[in-house]
Amino acid sequence: MKFARLGPLGHEIPVVVTGSEQEPRYLDVSSITADIDGAFLSGDGVARARDAAAAGELSPVTDAASLRVGAAIARPSAIICIGMNYAAHAAESGSEPPSVPIIFLKTPNTIAGPNDTVTIPKNSAKTDWEVELGVVIGQRASYLDSPADSIRHIAGFVTANDLSEREFQLEVSGGQWSKGKSSAGFSPVGPWLVTPDEVDYNALRLRSWINGEPRQDSSTSDFIFDVDYVIWHLSQYLVLEPGDLIMTGTPEGVALSGTYPYLRPGDVCEIEIEGLGRQRQEFAAYSA
Repeated sequence: MKFARLGPLGHEIPVVVTGSEQEPRYLDVSSITADIDGAFLSGDGVARARDAAAAGELSPVTDAASLRVGAAIARPSAIICIGMNYAAHAAESGSEPPSVPIIFLKTPNTIAGPNDTVTIPKNSAKTDWEVELGVVIGQRASYLDSPADSIRHIAGFVTANDLSEREFQLEVSGGQWSKGKSSAGFSPVGPWLVTPDEVDYNALRLRSWINGEPRQDSSTSDFIFDVDYVIWHLSQYLVLEPGDLIMTGTPEGVALSGTYPYLRPGDVCEIEIEGLGRQRQEFAAYSA
């Protein structure tokens, strides 16, 4: 099942997405939930929405094509990221593949719609793109017994762009990465939240393009630490709450490699994950 949020920033309506990617149909689920958030995902909201859609009880959103596509989930309580989770990306970053998951945080207010314009931060010279599989938590997870338990705590999956400012992240960071990860709009998410029953999450193709030119092209089958292991591992150190977002790492092909230039005003970044949808961000110069 696919969920989305449509409408102006701060006034999005939750919808179920049916039909095909070429001819989607949007059904308003406002009668069931005010938002696609932790309360909806951890309760019986998904089942109620599925039953209501099957029974024809949800009204279509007739002007959906004219509406902004919001982030596929409401602002989470936490965005937790896994660094260098593809061996080739670790190599292009000048590092050995990690022996344990590398964890860093992004502030929740970085969440943005998949097609929202992104402002390059003030004083930025090294803004970079990173297509990533995002995992949305559906049930509280703490001290899981094994990776096999992780799937019971997953609400769904999203396309995510872990935008990064590499100078802030690596050169003026003080040793932590979050300074380069938390600029406004640096976590575009969506267009959809797709439930686990529709996703082969260990074999998804991820791609990115800059101004129409290919950059990244890989698969989650190349993870160093797969989704189930990541959720289990995180649960040993922190509590994952319903609605939280886990970004699972990016494959090779980013500007940090030195192969490509960093993003500049006017550039267009597109990213796509198989079955989870495509994003498009235009980058704008900072203006006071």
